[in-house]
Amino acid sequence: MPVRWIPGGGFLGNSYVVGGVLVDAGVLPTAIERYRDQIEEIVLTHCHYDHIAYVHEIARICDAPVHIHRLDAPGLSSDAISLSMHFGASAPRHLPDRLLEEGDRVGDLLVLHTPGHTPGSICLLKEDEHLLLSGDTVFPDGGFGRFDFPGGSRADLVRSLERLSSLDIEGLFPGHGSPVERGGKRHILAAKELLRITYA
Repeated sequence: MPVRWIPGGGFLGNSYVVGGVLVDAGVLPTAIERYRDQIEEIVLTHCHYDHIAYVHEIARICDAPVHIHRLDAPGLSSDAISLSMHFGASAPRHLPDRLLEEGDRVGDLLVLHTPGHTPGSICLLKEDEHLLLSGDTVFPDGGFGRFDFPGGSRADLVRSLERLSSLDIEGLFPGHGSPVERGGKRHILAAKELLRITYA
């Protein structure tokens, strides 16, 4: 099953369409218009504004329920937690339809709780194809999410990267930047090592 990449423009995070699932909702609603009849569910990798900015509008356009990890759900209604004030905006104040936990599934995607960037950050694993939609937990070329925002934790991020580095990942689809379709595990290992040596 292909992963459709919808690049985030400017400060906005990437979105992806995997089967009937839209991952993240920071892109303009016009960017997902062509997928509106395909999208059955929306899952948010975390609660920062650049990933949730248009969740209310997109959910309405697609008539789709919104899922987010339990620990990040308050960010949908909080300017402080969502960091929306940094973008000159307000949180969308859209109530989630489902609170996710480790091991849940959304469509064909397995929810992995990977805190560090936020308390409720998640990655989504498509096991049969070894694909990881990583939100802002880990990026290609050894990048990883900031942990100096409210609720962030270096110790949690270290554990999350350690966990992800044990997986057999080929495709890595991050919250910012360009995806890689091969060798994703190498990028995760590089992020784990960079975090270890740079922020020890």
